Amino acid sequence: MVAITLPDGSVRQFDGAVTGTDIASAISKSLAKKALAVKVDGEVRDLFGEISDDASVEIVTREHEDALDIIRHDTAHLMAQAVQELFPGTQVTIGPNIDDGFFYDFARDEPFSADDLQKIEKRMSQIVDEGRVTRKEVWDRDEAIAHFKEIGEAYKAEIIADLPEGEDITVYYHGDWHDLCRGPHLPSTRHIGKAFKLMKLAGAYWRGDHRNAQLQRIYGTAWANEKDLKAYLTRLEEAEKRDHRKLGREMDLFHFQAEAQGSVFWHPKGYIIWRELEAYIRRRQDEDGYVEVKTPQLLDAGLWELSGHWGKFRENMFIVPDEIPSTEDEGPVLTGKGDLMALKPMNCPAHVQIFRQGIRSYRDLPVRMAEFGCCHRNEAHGALHGLMRVRQMTQDDGHIFCREDQIEAETKRFLELFERVYRDMGLTEIAYKLATRPEMRVGDDATWDRAEKALADALTAAGLKFDIAVGEGAFYGPKLEFHLTDAIGRTWQAGTYQLDYVLPERLDATYIDETGAKQRPVMLHRAVFGTFERFTGLIIEHYAGRLPLWLAPVQVVVATITSEANDYAENAANALREAGLRVDLDIRNEKINYKVREHSHAKVPVIAVVGAREAEERQVSLRRLGEKNQQVVALDEAAKTLAEEALAPDLRQQSDKPQ
Repeated sequence: MVAITLPDGSVRQFDGAVTGTDIASAISKSLAKKALAVKVDGEVRDLFGEISDDASVEIVTREHEDALDIIRHDTAHLMAQAVQELFPGTQVTIGPNIDDGFFYDFARDEPFSADDLQKIEKRMSQIVDEGRVTRKEVWDRDEAIAHFKEIGEAYKAEIIADLPEGEDITVYYHGDWHDLCRGPHLPSTRHIGKAFKLMKLAGAYWRGDHRNAQLQRIYGTAWANEKDLKAYLTRLEEAEKRDHRKLGREMDLFHFQAEAQGSVFWHPKGYIIWRELEAYIRRRQDEDGYVEVKTPQLLDAGLWELSGHWGKFRENMFIVPDEIPSTEDEGPVLTGKGDLMALKPMNCPAHVQIFRQGIRSYRDLPVRMAEFGCCHRNEAHGALHGLMRVRQMTQDDGHIFCREDQIEAETKRFLELFERVYRDMGLTEIAYKLATRPEMRVGDDATWDRAEKALADALTAAGLKFDIAVGEGAFYGPKLEFHLTDAIGRTWQAGTYQLDYVLPERLDATYIDETGAKQRPVMLHRAVFGTFERFTGLIIEHYAGRLPLWLAPVQVVVATITSEANDYAENAANALREAGLRVDLDIRNEKINYKVREHSHAKVPVIAVVGAREAEERQVSLRRLGEKNQQVVALDEAAKTLAEEALAPDLRQQSDKPQ
């Protein structure tokens, strides 16, 4: 007998080995029709595989949280079938799932075209209608290698040859077409449905190595139903409109160029956004008890060796030889052990050096140290992506040096600061994750146990729910991850908080406890925005360029209807500037509709239109970005109202407090 425990706790008995299909049919015919796969003791398996031992079982339908991965996996196989049928001689290589979809790399002499994607999609739909049945076979390793070589699939043969000898090879068939795969898969191609779309073409190297053959990659997306597919495509379309690189050009905020790969050229308007964010977060940190410091850009390799970064992070550091002058007959010489320096990729070792100056007492702790530190990381060219992935970055970095008994209070304090800041930024949906020890790390397991428990306890004490991100911590300590949802439902990771027992030990940071003995402080690494570059990109995309008034580079444009109002327009612009607003003046000889359209395209929040009547009555006609109606108000009232609106959130909150 085989006992199957269902999610509701009920148990079904079967005479012998049973499949997921059998279990679903025993529950109800309707469930059997909807079943896609089965989850056995937490592992997703093929619906047609046998279960021979007692187990806890869930039937996976399209609504199940695990369904999407299987659908996308099968859709990748579906695409490969269509490609090989339409373009004989094409080899398939690898085709994994990725966020929101999948890709497959193909070896083919002729390049695919955009028109080919339409043909492939059409053939995929036909194969779905055919309902090709899926089956799984287990082959001998050597036989599998010989088979794939024989049918011209050299890449598959190479993959199998790299597997350990004696390992069984699983091959999945969909009708007659088959591929090397671990599974699981749907019962037939009909179960995939037609909520898929091929998205784009790209080049790729075999196994990601530029020394290997170049392949052609086709990206696709697949969803459980047409509604979800349509929502995803709409979201992509909206995301394209919000692309910070596109808006950056349109709004004249910044640019990149080849002579400074991965570094930003901030234009005056873009740097206004930076300065407003910097001033805001500086005020928030000041009121939260931070002291601001400034540390060097270049630090000796010896310090990076002591900190552990040299061994773990060197390939991402820009290394600089430390040369000294020599005689005329000799070139510059290096200075020995300190002959290499590096542009700092992070600020933490430098902050420890400041903490170590003088003797610290337990009464001095916590020390909350902050720096708007410019850092450099040697990111690969292919990984660079606008403001989101750069080589030169400025962090709103901070480090808290505290006693172990202060961890919970300091963590809770930071979480309150983080939530307060992001609420001010219009980002209120935050998911928390605790990232635990990675395989490559420093420090012993006992230290990691303490660190992970301390952060988990602090989150619990703060009343926050959190998930565990296994193995995703920093090499020196566990960290909290903050995942924010923007206006169109995308998730961003911003800010960081890491607990570190290791760096104070490695860099010999100490304080004197109440008994007069030396102790190691705990070091809490933290950033609220993360980097100004990435956070600015996030904010631009979240607001689609329509920034809140306090962040907008140009807050008001005074635009004339007729040249008769030019003098008054200048007076109005000056009055608004005196109220503290950032104002441009547009007295060009253009129609007002043209001016309004142009400034709206540039995402100016307020256009103050003035004509002969406004000049006579000392008024302005206010047009808000995105609104059709306009409001005619007295100039003095407009200046007062807009100036109050243009206050940064923290300053506005202070002004709202009873005096």
